[in-house]
Amino acid sequence: MDMDEQIKLIKQGNFRENNGSVMRTVNMLRHKYHKLQSVKNALVYIPEGEVLDSINYLHEAGYIHIRHVLTKEPSSLADCDPEELEAKLTAKGISLLAGGISDPCVIV
Repeated sequence: MDMDEQIKLIKQGNFRENNGSVMRTVNMLRHKYHKLQSVKNALVYIPEGEVLDSINYLHEAGYIHIRHVLTKEPSSLADCDPEELEAKLTAKGISLLAGGISDPCVIV
């Protein structure tokens, strides 16, 4: 296995672990929305870009709802600055954390 393949495997593993970390952080107050800035601040050991990659994946996969902090309208990272957004788990996200479903891209 060459160096590029090893780096690719490391990044894939980090992505899966990061997705689980982001989900567990958003789940801390399951019934309330968390500002994405607070989620990023809680995960200081994960580079900001990787946290945003995970948030984007989890949103696109249907595991978290994202909305604008002020308007409360549904939104996404593609539409707004992350500092303007907040998130909470969907029923599908809760099921994933509880072991009801699995996703090879999320380590819970």
